[in-house]
Amino acid sequence: MTCRDIDRALIEQEDPGSSQLPAAVQGHLAACERCQSLVRLLGAPIKDDMPSPVILLRIERSLTKDLRPVRPLRSLSYFFAAFAATFALLVAFGAYRPGGFAILALSPIQAAAILLSLAASVAVLAYSLVQQMVPGNRQLRPMCVLSGVIILLSFLVASLFRFRQELSFWQTGWACLRTGLTYALIAMLPFWLLLRQGAVLSPRVTGVMAGFLAGLIGTSILEINCSNFNALHIMMWHVGVAALGGVIGLAAGFIGELVLPRRSKKNLYQ
Repeated sequence: MTCRDIDRALIEQEDPGSSQLPAAVQGHLAACERCQSLVRLLGAPIKDDMPSPVILLRIERSLTKDLRPVRPLRSLSYFFAAFAATFALLVAFGAYRPGGFAILALSPIQAAAILLSLAASVAVLAYSLVQQMVPGNRQLRPMCVLSGVIILLSFLVASLFRFRQELSFWQTGWACLRTGLTYALIAMLPFWLLLRQGAVLSPRVTGVMAGFLAGLIGTSILEINCSNFNALHIMMWHVGVAALGGVIGLAAGFIGELVLPRRSKKNLYQ
C-alpha cells in the first residue's frame, strides 16, 4: 500500500486509532514514519480551550459598550433637494431688496447664460456633495468638478462682458466681496447641519465642496444685484467669493480631520 492509500483509509475510518485499522494498513504503518505521525495526530484528544463564561461576558461588554442605535441615512434625493432648497431660499432672500435686480439691465442672452450656468454649477456641486455623504457611492472627482465650474463661469464672464479699467476697482470690489462672503458664511451653517446627517469620510474634500457651494450663493446674489458689468470685476469679486468659500471649507475640513481623531482616541481610553 502507498501513503495515498493510507490517507484514503484514514478518511473512511471513523476511529483513526491504529488498533481499528485493517491488517494491510497496519503493516504499512509499521514501516512508514510519515503515516505513523499522521495517525498519532488524528488520534490526539481535542483540548477544550474555550474561555470561561466570565471572560466571554467581559469581551462582549467591551465590544458593545460604545455601540449606539443609529437611524438609516435618508435618500440621496432628500439631501439633494435640501441643498437645492437652501441655496434657492438664501439667494432669494439676499437678492430681494429695493433697487436690486441689476441683472434686468443685461440682455436676455447674457442674463440667461449667467443664470443657467449658475444653476448647472449648483446642480453638479450638490450632486457631488450628496454622493460624498454616503460611502460606497460612485462619485464625481471633486477637483474636476470644481475646476470645471470655475472654468465655465470664467469663460462665460469673459465671453459676455468687456474688460475695462476702473478707478474704484478695489473699493467696489471689497464691497461686493464683503456682501457675498457674508451670505456664504450664513449658508455654511445649514450646509453643516445637512452634512452631519451623512457619513462623510473625507472632511477636507467635502469641506471644500460645501464651502464652494456656499460661496456660489454669494456669487449668485452679486450677479443679480451688482450693476458693475466689468468682466474683471465679476471674475475677481463675484466668482472669487465662491473660490474663497471653498478655501474656508477646506480649512474647516482640515481642522475637523485633526480634531475628530483626538476625540476618538480620548473616548477609547476613557
